[in-house]
Amino acid sequence: MNTDIAIRTTGLGKSYGDFTAVDGVDLSITAGTVFALLGPNGAGKTTTVRMLATLVRPDRGSAEIFGYDIAREATAVRSMIGLTGQYASVDETLTAGENLRLFARLLGLSRRDAARRSVELLDEFELSPVTDRPVNQFSGGMRRRLDLAATLITDPPLIFLDEPTTGLDPHTRDKMWGVIRRLVARGATVLLTTQYLEEADALADRIAVIDRGSIVADGTAAQLKSSIGDQVLRLELADATQAAHARAIVAALTGEVAEGSADRLTVALTDAGIAADIITACRAAGIALRSFAVDRPDLNEVFLALTGTDRVAA
Repeated sequence: MNTDIAIRTTGLGKSYGDFTAVDGVDLSITAGTVFALLGPNGAGKTTTVRMLATLVRPDRGSAEIFGYDIAREATAVRSMIGLTGQYASVDETLTAGENLRLFARLLGLSRRDAARRSVELLDEFELSPVTDRPVNQFSGGMRRRLDLAATLITDPPLIFLDEPTTGLDPHTRDKMWGVIRRLVARGATVLLTTQYLEEADALADRIAVIDRGSIVADGTAAQLKSSIGDQVLRLELADATQAAHARAIVAALTGEVAEGSADRLTVALTDAGIAADIITACRAAGIALRSFAVDRPDLNEVFLALTGTDRVAA
């Protein structure tokens, strides 16, 4: 088993009829790291994960998990991975303890080992007080924690987390972040898809941006941010109807198109000095500004520049 590279893909692709969901994805993910896969709705994130988890067979290209081919050696691959999907896979009519013991038995553990592992995981995920409570009485955060606990029964070295914190409140999301950090500290590799940009920024060692089935950027959060400039100018307009005029001024002065919503514009700056020129020109043109600021770019602005959308979805 190759223990240095957890995931390697070459030209990985999948089509459904005339629709290409994933188109020639190349990845190399180092073991013991968190890798975030981000992209707009329908970009190919979940299809990529499902191929790597051997749930969907690729049409072209190849992929290896710790050196094992996902197509030719699928059984070996499945023994090394855990998958937490967008929706909980636990049985809501069973208790938390019953769910984990059932999953453990299905995975080949003896009755005694299944009981022991269930207790360990319930304790680790702070679910011990609700061991005997039916899952249909759980909150969304408790269900997600139980689902992740079930994924970790065999302590797999590679874990796929497909939007694991969607719908969770900030406190519960922070708890999940702590769990992910502990998993990596113990040596696991995590491939994470998420619709929360700050989640990727906080957790990922590397981030790949996928759009229309293709990887359009790959690097650390700092590298992706710097790819659109060291600084950005953020403008908030007092009157959204003046946005087109403001964009025209930005284009004339910088040669770039300002991104943003109706009353908020973001301008990537190659020269911080141009910010004053833009503000002065807007005021001279009678464009009222509610606020303006020069700041470091964030991941949201990376998405604006790379995919033409300011949010990542499922």
